Amino acid sequence: MATKPNVIIDPVTRIEGHLRIQAYARPGTPYADPKNPALKITPGTIQTPALSASTMVRGLERILQDRDPRDAWAFTQRICGVCTVVHGLTSVRAVENAIDVKVPRNADYIRNMMIGAQYVHDHVMHFYHLHALDWVDVLSALSADPAKTAALAKLNNPDYNPAVFPNPANGNTPATQYFQDTLDALKGGFGQGQLGLFSNGYWGHSAYKLTPEENLLLVSHYLEALKWAREVVKLHTIFGGKDPHPNLVVGGMPCTLSANTGTITKERGGTSLNTAGLAAIKKAIDWGKAFVDQVYLPDVVLVASRYPEWANYGATAGDFLSFGEFPNPERGENANFANGAGDFPDDYIFPQAVLRGWKPGAAVPTKLSPFDQGLVTENVAHAWYEGSDAGEHPSAPTKTVLHYTGPRPDQTKPDDYMLHQAARYSWIKSPRYQGKPMEVGPLAHILLMYVRANTSKGLATDKLARRYVNTYWKNALKLPLPRLNSTLGRIFARMLESKIIADKMVDWYNGYYANRSQPYWNSRAFSALANPATLPAGKVGFGYTEAPRGALGHWVKVYTTGPKAGRIENYQCIVASQWNAGPRDNLNQPGPYEQSLKGHKLADITKPLEVLRTIHSFDPCIGCAVHIVDPDGQPLVKVDINHAYR
Repeated sequence: MATKPNVIIDPVTRIEGHLRIQAYARPGTPYADPKNPALKITPGTIQTPALSASTMVRGLERILQDRDPRDAWAFTQRICGVCTVVHGLTSVRAVENAIDVKVPRNADYIRNMMIGAQYVHDHVMHFYHLHALDWVDVLSALSADPAKTAALAKLNNPDYNPAVFPNPANGNTPATQYFQDTLDALKGGFGQGQLGLFSNGYWGHSAYKLTPEENLLLVSHYLEALKWAREVVKLHTIFGGKDPHPNLVVGGMPCTLSANTGTITKERGGTSLNTAGLAAIKKAIDWGKAFVDQVYLPDVVLVASRYPEWANYGATAGDFLSFGEFPNPERGENANFANGAGDFPDDYIFPQAVLRGWKPGAAVPTKLSPFDQGLVTENVAHAWYEGSDAGEHPSAPTKTVLHYTGPRPDQTKPDDYMLHQAARYSWIKSPRYQGKPMEVGPLAHILLMYVRANTSKGLATDKLARRYVNTYWKNALKLPLPRLNSTLGRIFARMLESKIIADKMVDWYNGYYANRSQPYWNSRAFSALANPATLPAGKVGFGYTEAPRGALGHWVKVYTTGPKAGRIENYQCIVASQWNAGPRDNLNQPGPYEQSLKGHKLADITKPLEVLRTIHSFDPCIGCAVHIVDPDGQPLVKVDINHAYR
């Protein structure tokens, strides 16, 4: 950086993994703190693109070399503990593509439901537990009037009823008493000096704008979402045996219908696809949809209505990418991700496409470009790895060799630990598509769906996306469409896709239920690898999904001859948070995180709440982006837990 950074957040909290943000904010005129006139507050404006740096190292791909490709999903699923199923599914799709195996219809129904449940669960948890506190002042909630909060809840959503949540303790508690109980619990904890879940916030910051009642409403839903989440993930435990990291299999799903039609117990089909298990899956889908409709959607609209100016901040360069997700299972055994290069499936709910040049404030593009995975590259010009600074395709025989050249504690004073734009400064590589940084994730999904809705290829879900954008963003919030490329647009898009997927889950369940007696797995998945010489020589399997945070791709190459035939020759992953959090490239193009912070106005340079708002709007998962795993299988951190505190 030309100017020494004066805004440094390290680590950025309420995310998965470790992220450092460095930025320079030109100081404004200091002013007296309204609550303590003896103190001076200095505002500022971020002048140049920031630096986004991961402080963890990546290495999982090396662990997979020479292993059976059918086992890769079990390793890759451990890349992250937040996205519990998407890496595993991307891995089995990559192997299926490499060995040219198609999956049965039931496998796609179940995979769609599992990823759909991941979306709904992940997005709700992100909004309430990772991002809401950037907009909600918990201490302000202590002065709320529960009766007024109940009236606000009813106004915010006429169908609101606290008893909608899967919490039997709620019963038919009147709304006023429900919010009084939440308030009493907060006061009880805070009165003893125990902030607990709400430690380390910028409480009282001048950028908070919600009323005490609005804050109490959101805090109540924060706590309720913790209970709700336990119910929604039961879908994974029944279809996949457990959560996190449910079981998967190359060629389909490891599911069969159980003969047990009685009550689920530990001894009798606790995770079986039987009558009771299917009823539990249906209940999880219904609870997911209820929370999105009754709570999440109206809460996001409420927050957006109080912070409309955030549609003017957080824009990226205007290029968006989606690998595509949620195939139509009705295509039967052709519903396979068999052709990555140039493939433009018309019936994926999230388009497999690219949207170019949606600049902040510009007219909406009307054309999507087809996605070609051959145009994806990884660039290491500013990352601590050996490889091509100009970028190479992930199928290149790279070995992900570490090459650290950054600050060293034994060579610098703690105050001198600065990362520099001209040097390497991150453990995240820089993915590029046709040489350009791309934003991926919910905003990309909704924008691509919105554009496709106007074409002959538009799906019913595209038209729904367009209708929801028009109903809520343009009409209810009175915000212009081009301002979707923003911090607020990102939050809004995440909620909209949750609504679309929660609704679609019902259709997938009904389709699966009608087809449940048919096959779940293609046995050719194992016979193909039993004779590796029959596999296409030199083929690189490409598997992909759209994780809740965006485009996720795995590339695998299998030995077809020699002593290692049937084993993994090369494996590479490019993950969603890598696209968004990656550093500059050899052309000095900043990544989406870095670009999105330019121009931010900070009310207080020492309390950069505004930076957190935009970075959190991407839902960072840095553990995914760097894939930290000890190659010797040894624990990297030991944590002692005192069970007496439970």
